[in-house]
Amino acid sequence: HILKLDKHLIKEVENQVKQKFYRDKLFYWTISKGDSTMAYAFLDNVIGKSMPITFLVILNINGDIINTNVIKYREAYGGEVGNTGWLQQFYTRNNNSRYKIGKDIDGISGATISVKSMTKGLQKITALYPLIKNQLK
Repeated sequence: HILKLDKHLIKEVENQVKQKFYRDKLFYWTISKGDSTMAYAFLDNVIGKSMPITFLVILNINGDIINTNVIKYREAYGGEVGNTGWLQQFYTRNNNSRYKIGKDIDGISGATISVKSMTKGLQKITALYPLIKNQLK
């Protein structure tokens, strides 16, 4: 599905997370078991040093991160943000979690920009989710 994001909603989340949306729409999938929705998968982009980083994040219906993956990393350096071990620290985080790099989130030497971008990107989706969950199919 494609969810068109309202301008006021975009500003609200951008001001909270301190990161701009890459687009005014968001691609998402509904993950179901039988007739029950179990989770939602969101595909988004953040800017690395100069190129977009495309990532997928899966939230359970409560808005907790249950999985995430870097789909496409386009820079020469910093690709370690795609490592499963680093991404696992986001599991169970949600809109009420802290995302402070160096305190709550481990940094990666040589990937400072990518770490900041990915962390804010994941935080942005968890901040957005409670505001859009009633619009999701």
